[in-house]
Amino acid sequence: MSSYARVDAALYCTADKFRAAINFKNLFDTTYYEGVQNRFQVYPGAPFIVQGTISWQL
Repeated sequence: MSSYARVDAALYCTADKFRAAINFKNLFDTTYYEGVQNRFQVYPGAPFIVQGTISWQL
């Protein structure tokens, strides 16, 4: 397996009890493998993903 670097980033905003966030996973869409069982079972990593969340604390 070759080496790799995966970059993740996050932006968030809070106001009182409200929080909104946006997460960027595998920011540069790097091809990588999370694991290998044997030469026939290779598990690829996830591609570029954007995830947003909103939360409110009571």
